[in-house]
Amino acid sequence: MTFGVIARELGRRGHAVTVYHPRRDDLPGGAPSPEFAEVALPGVPIPGYGLLRFGLPAGRRLKKLWREERPDLVHVATEGPLGASAISAARALGVPVTSSFHTNFHAYTRHYRLGPLQGLMLAWLRRVHNRTRRTFAPTAELCAELAALGFRDLAVLSRGVDTWQFHPARRSLALRAKWGAGPDDPVVIHVGRVAAEKNYPLVFQAFSAMRAANPRCRFVLAGEGPLKAALTRAYPWCIFEGVFSREEIGRHYASADIYVHASLTETFGNVLTEALASGLAVAGFDYAAARQFVRHGENGLAVPCDRPDALIEAAVLLASDDLLRAQVRLLARAAVEPQSWDHVIARFESDLIAVAGTPPTVLVPALA
Repeated sequence: MTFGVIARELGRRGHAVTVYHPRRDDLPGGAPSPEFAEVALPGVPIPGYGLLRFGLPAGRRLKKLWREERPDLVHVATEGPLGASAISAARALGVPVTSSFHTNFHAYTRHYRLGPLQGLMLAWLRRVHNRTRRTFAPTAELCAELAALGFRDLAVLSRGVDTWQFHPARRSLALRAKWGAGPDDPVVIHVGRVAAEKNYPLVFQAFSAMRAANPRCRFVLAGEGPLKAALTRAYPWCIFEGVFSREEIGRHYASADIYVHASLTETFGNVLTEALASGLAVAGFDYAAARQFVRHGENGLAVPCDRPDALIEAAVLLASDDLLRAQVRLLARAAVEPQSWDHVIARFESDLIAVAGTPPTVLVPALA
């Protein structure tokens, strides 16, 4: 979603953008985007997670395409085989290439019983990124962590939030009624991939404690992923929704009251800023987006990353203290209102132009 917004906005700024991504024959075709071109390349499903695909190496084809129409800059958004081959192709042609670090793939290994491979994954990520002229990460905090791990030439590419799409005015009484929530019943929502790296055991520990403290709470989980079927069986009292358009998910956020963010593998955490923009009372760990935007006790609750018990306590407090919940909701949106996509993309555009050495007319985000 982040790079969909970036490609769209760069196109609106007058750049010729082409997005290379793995082919998804199982998805219905939509109208082409007027802001950027797309090239679908071979890809395969990620084992155990068929909703996502990674691109296969395509260096030979990319070289052919880029010899015919030379880009001013290539940006690699994902460090998979496609992204790595794009870096090699760009370097071979003398085209400036940059990259983004926006997923902690090396941290995911422990959630998929691949812990012994964590060192190899980190070495791969470091090698891929250090072959580019600049690596963008979403926070200064993450840049410092990556620098300590041997990553070079780091810069910040933050994440914007669409404060029009995510707005308290999108609250829907009809949707709340569908969830069985009365006007004063707190609705707790969680949005995201239903996958191991999102720390769902802790999410549901918090949900269960909130339910015990306030039986009027309703619980909604929006998303798809490999854990959904098992969680649906284990927690029949939770309302499991699917994947929605941006407009619909904005309506879901705004129709809830509380957001609990339990993941410890995020590089930023767009869902947290979307929840704040929607006017929700948030509880999460004090890192990434929470550290940047949440002032503990004022516009949300942020707890130490090594204290899962504190996150459960914070969630229970928001569920049971009506006054606190109302107070933090009043200040939630103000924290992210200045974080517009326009500001974020203007800075990114300036950084890309600096790397390219000339005002570029063709920007190529290569999505692996």
